[in-house]
Amino acid sequence: MERSNLKPNRQTANPGKQRKPVYERIAVDIARRIVNGDFEEGVRLSGRTLMSGEYGVSPETIRRSFALLEEMKVVEVVKNSGVLVRSITQAQAFIDTHDKHDESKKLLYRMHQIVRQSESLNQELYSIANQVFSINTRFAQDNPFPIFAYTIQEGSKAIGQCLGELRFWQATAATVVAIRREGTIILSPGPKEPLHIGDTLMMVGPQDSVDRIETLLG
Repeated sequence: MERSNLKPNRQTANPGKQRKPVYERIAVDIARRIVNGDFEEGVRLSGRTLMSGEYGVSPETIRRSFALLEEMKVVEVVKNSGVLVRSITQAQAFIDTHDKHDESKKLLYRMHQIVRQSESLNQELYSIANQVFSINTRFAQDNPFPIFAYTIQEGSKAIGQCLGELRFWQATAATVVAIRREGTIILSPGPKEPLHIGDTLMMVGPQDSVDRIETLLG
């Protein structure tokens, strides 16, 4: 196991960024030292063996660090002559790029967390809605306001229109309590909720609402 405590530049310690590969962290540290003036442009850096001793890693790890910096034209690896510092400006650009990369990874991880939470909530809502509809089916005869289900078919004049535009309650005397859409449940949809092909509307209303619903949505 290689060890690396980035001893040469103590100001770069940041617990939130220690998950990057060792060679990448060392490259960022070297770039910071160039920006801070520890290494001036045109200066030849110590050989890989000496640098590996400073950072407590293998010469191969230092080689990979220099390769990253060379890609951004921060340094130039000259055969048999060592490593030359080329640009302070590019060193700062290298640091900025890796800082943005770290922030992007954090945001992407948070996005995945939110998606997973959303999927879990949708599953729970779907389960609860199914239980409600199952209970309603079992006790439909005792319920003065049963739940109706109607699926919007292709060609329906209601496609693209909102519940408010359709004056749904006024036209049917039924209330839409949920819309099942592509495996998710939209509970208590508002009057501005547009209807799509394949939407299944779950409604509560008197028995004679069925024909009115068919006329309005058919």
